[in-house]
Amino acid sequence: MKNYLEFEKEIKALEQEVDILKSPFGSEGISEVDTNKIKDIQNEINEKLKETYANLNSWQRTQVARHEDRPKANFYIKKIFSQFTLLSGDRYFGDDKSVIAGFGLIDNKSVLIIGQEKGEDLNSRIERNFGMMRPEGYRKCIRLMKLADRFQIPVVSFIDTPGAYPGLGAEQRGQASAIANSIECCMSLTVPNISIIIGEGGSGGAIALASSNKVIMLENSIYSVISPEGCASILWRDPSKSLQAAEAMKLTAKDLLKLGVIDEIISEPLGGAHRDTESIALDIKNVIIKNLKKFENYSKNEIYDQRKAKFLQIGREQGFSKSINSEMGLSYKESGPEKLKAHINKYKLVYVGIALIAITSIITLLF
Repeated sequence: MKNYLEFEKEIKALEQEVDILKSPFGSEGISEVDTNKIKDIQNEINEKLKETYANLNSWQRTQVARHEDRPKANFYIKKIFSQFTLLSGDRYFGDDKSVIAGFGLIDNKSVLIIGQEKGEDLNSRIERNFGMMRPEGYRKCIRLMKLADRFQIPVVSFIDTPGAYPGLGAEQRGQASAIANSIECCMSLTVPNISIIIGEGGSGGAIALASSNKVIMLENSIYSVISPEGCASILWRDPSKSLQAAEAMKLTAKDLLKLGVIDEIISEPLGGAHRDTESIALDIKNVIIKNLKKFENYSKNEIYDQRKAKFLQIGREQGFSKSINSEMGLSYKESGPEKLKAHINKYKLVYVGIALIAITSIITLLF
């Protein structure tokens, strides 16, 4: 049974009409299927989908990112990778079912795969804790990322979580330090790591695994420090203002690409990834292979420096570059306008003096 969102009411009515027309059993028994009418309605559905999904606002994209039928990490792992070997446990407390991790092959190359998994039905969602990882989940990922780094195996992460689990037990077991250590581990890797946000990328729960050389988003996924409902509750004390919050937060793929927070967007099939799961899985596989090939000729230090420079550049016009004279590794490269502004501020008294002399000379000449 298909699930529809609030803004898909017209599409739902048309698809139900098509299902009725496809049935060979009419009100008077067996009847002839009207293929021409079915084709016309299907074309109308495609036009409605194209028009609707081309004009989605930020809150509607958030709803699509959370869609019940949207493919989850486990689906992509099965479709994209071969010979996947699941590994469990953090060697401290236990295993966290909300994250799937193990080694597999893509294009005959070994990779470490990490996937935040929400679950497919109620029972699996409860077992997976709705994709909200606990400290042992992050520690499991840290253990495997260090293992992959030791053997020079690239890391591929699928991000899909509303955030890290905020429960008492998680806090008692060191949730904050586990997330911080996971970010540090991601940033210190000397192998390429690629993160793909397939649904929700929520807060520290997402950034803990998305501190990567390449951060890629599906077209209708979201990536933010807090959910729109949470933001609306804090700012306006009114969760119903989720649309205003979503628009202000710039959490969509297009907004984040403009801001330089992410590196690439993967287009989704017409009507979202859940309408053509095979197609989106193939597209993601091709993007992973393409990006892994880009790093084939990079040295360990170049991979590390590229990732560090990428994150230091966010929010800056030019960012940081490799320093020739500094032993620190990276230095800030100022833009032309910034250099001019700094120069004027430094010598402003000199320029004021020159201006006064020039004005005095002009007055003397005139009178």
